Amino acid sequence: MMTWWETFRIAVAAIVAHRVRSALTTLGITIGIAAVTLSVGLAQGASASVSASINSLGSNMLTVQGGYYSGPSDGMIDTSTMVPLSLADADALADRDAAPDIAGVAPVIQTGFELATPDNAVNTMAEATTADWLSVRSRSLLMGTFFTQAQYDDAEPVVVLGSSTATQLFGDASAAVGALVTASGNSFRVVGVLGAAGGMMDSDDMVVLPMTTYLQRLSYGNEEPSAIYLAATSDTRLTQAYQEAEALLLARRGATDINAAGIMIMSQQSLQDAMAAVTNTLTLLLGGIAAISLVVGGIGVMNIMLVSVSERFREIGLRKALGARRRTILMQFLTEAGMLALLGGAFGLGLSALVAWLVTAYSPVPIPVSVPTALLALAVSASIGIIAGVYPASRAARLAPIDALRRD
Repeated sequence: MMTWWETFRIAVAAIVAHRVRSALTTLGITIGIAAVTLSVGLAQGASASVSASINSLGSNMLTVQGGYYSGPSDGMIDTSTMVPLSLADADALADRDAAPDIAGVAPVIQTGFELATPDNAVNTMAEATTADWLSVRSRSLLMGTFFTQAQYDDAEPVVVLGSSTATQLFGDASAAVGALVTASGNSFRVVGVLGAAGGMMDSDDMVVLPMTTYLQRLSYGNEEPSAIYLAATSDTRLTQAYQEAEALLLARRGATDINAAGIMIMSQQSLQDAMAAVTNTLTLLLGGIAAISLVVGGIGVMNIMLVSVSERFREIGLRKALGARRRTILMQFLTEAGMLALLGGAFGLGLSALVAWLVTAYSPVPIPVSVPTALLALAVSASIGIIAGVYPASRAARLAPIDALRRD
């Protein structure tokens, strides 16, 4: 009776004897394991990056946005038109008597325009807002100051740059404070640079300026806020702040349902849940597509093992004539199939680790390859090899010694 060591040694010898064929057999498994591992890692990295971006907005923040009115018309509201937010809505939400759990309110007009210096120019996203924006958004300053309430009231031509915008314009963010930039023929003085927010969504490529300044110098009409940011008094009072904002806005519109009133109020948790649902779906989709290559790799292992059985009929017949049991022959070919798949899995992990390192080093989205994922990938590859080798191995084990010896 053969020992496990002898079975392993014969399997290694068979694989080494047909190096090129073995390498091509493992290639399908290698590509499949790398594709699955990288797909899962990419989804995990994207999810973590988006979560970091959302968390950078502050865990106690709510975002109010306008929508389409879908309730019954009262003669005042056209059911087919957008119901915009207004500065009056922001003022109502800032009333601490009516909304005691809302600590700060910052309406914003979001737009894009070109900022320029004598040497550089960039297209960036602008947020025209109030002096409370910095605290409501839980952002910090890298250097300089944020514009003050007095500068807001006087509509002074001042701006605060995101750190990446400042770097693009001046080369060094420290050179931005006090410098002048132009937009649409207007000059603005840079009073501060925001600290880095990070994350997948680049919140560092932006410019913030007083809404009054924007409306007087850059606006083409009487624009309304694109959104209203709200800060709850604490994380634990976020639900109460949401309910107070909802009640106030419904009362202002004379509606009983927030969707019918054309209002959306989003919390950080709702954004996290929505992104989690999207990334989970993408993970399943990408993983399913990548798993097809594993199936193809398994079929390749089966084909090669069938060829191996055909080539070794005389060896099998001789071994069975000398007393080798059916179980011994079965284990011999299953071991070879499992080793081929395991080698493909190891190479696949090496390839995925290399690609993940390159992507992480040269892109904003990291691709983590965790130890549990690696171990699971190896287990899956070995299982595929064993499953794919069952039929060839059983075929070899069923051969009668006399029939095997008579084959060419």
